[in-house]
Amino acid sequence: FFLNGFDSQNATHKESLTMEAELTEYLARQGVENLLKDIVVKLCLNKPTDVLEFIKDYVTEMQTEKNNEDDDDNDNDDEAPMPRRSSRRGAVSAAVMDADDAESYEKKVIPKDDATMERLKGVVVDNVLFQHLERDELRDVLDAMFEVSPKAGDIIIQQGDEGDNFYVVDTGTTEVIIDENNGTEPKVVSEITNGGSFGELALIYGTPRAATIKAKTDCSLWAIDRDSYRRILMGSTIRKRKTYENFLEKVKILSSLDKWERLSVADALESAEFSDSDVIIKQGDEGSDFFIIIEGNCVVTQTNEDGETGQVASLGPADYFGEIALLTDHVRHATVTAKGAVRCAKLDRERFERVLGPCSELLKRNMELYKSYKPE
Repeated sequence: FFLNGFDSQNATHKESLTMEAELTEYLARQGVENLLKDIVVKLCLNKPTDVLEFIKDYVTEMQTEKNNEDDDDNDNDDEAPMPRRSSRRGAVSAAVMDADDAESYEKKVIPKDDATMERLKGVVVDNVLFQHLERDELRDVLDAMFEVSPKAGDIIIQQGDEGDNFYVVDTGTTEVIIDENNGTEPKVVSEITNGGSFGELALIYGTPRAATIKAKTDCSLWAIDRDSYRRILMGSTIRKRKTYENFLEKVKILSSLDKWERLSVADALESAEFSDSDVIIKQGDEGSDFFIIIEGNCVVTQTNEDGETGQVASLGPADYFGEIALLTDHVRHATVTAKGAVRCAKLDRERFERVLGPCSELLKRNMELYKSYKPE
């Protein structure tokens, strides 16, 4: 009886895992995650009063655009594509304008010396809202930060007010004060001093401040507003998507993907830069990333069973490497070294399996084409 019960539970668990995997694969294949991400971005940019109406019109416009593209793909003549439908609502027709607006965001550069920039970078680099930023994005955020100089006793943010800025304490000490709203006196619960920060939730949510921050001493703070932060990130995301989407069309292995699958890949890619002679992957190491070369060239070398090492291939823009270890769970079969400056786009194992599932069999077949080093 107990064994039968265990087997039944085990089978149910396996069925649950199978169903979860199938649903995850379905959502990835249909680009649902990216669709929802796009909708959130548009909502943040437009801030429509009628959210449901805005989403309905935005999705309708996307569907119309997709249908027009499908019609274009099926046409064999040289007729010009159908013009895009103009929306009856300004908010949705402005979606493209908003994207252009985010892209054309004029960078704010508040002068700072190198020491200040390094201090700011050291503070924000471990913050969850900044950890995912690429080098240029982080630089733009730090450049846009402006100085605030409250005197001792000044209220910097007030509990209950809507947040708009994120602050980094350069010098001085601030107090964190919480009012329990139960008739008792507000309490100082902590202090934030040099190198500390506060108010990061204001960059993504318009929620009321959870505490009052008061300057205990004269302070020098650096701040960035929510609008600048969002525009920098949204503009960068849009530019990245366009760049990668256009580039991925040149990668032969991805030619079998449709536009929406390529968009999923584009959104999942991370940038990685290497200097001359940097070893990007090393033969014998565990594999965790898949790389596509955007700019520059690489040399592929391999050490055979006799300990002899030689070059087996050269790689350039639109070439890829690192997939063998992810497809087979084996260690790296070769070493790839940067020849000059190299810029790559990469996918970690989880993203690789999620977005490149549709062409995994083709990747496996191509593995057979790779050469092994044999001395002359």
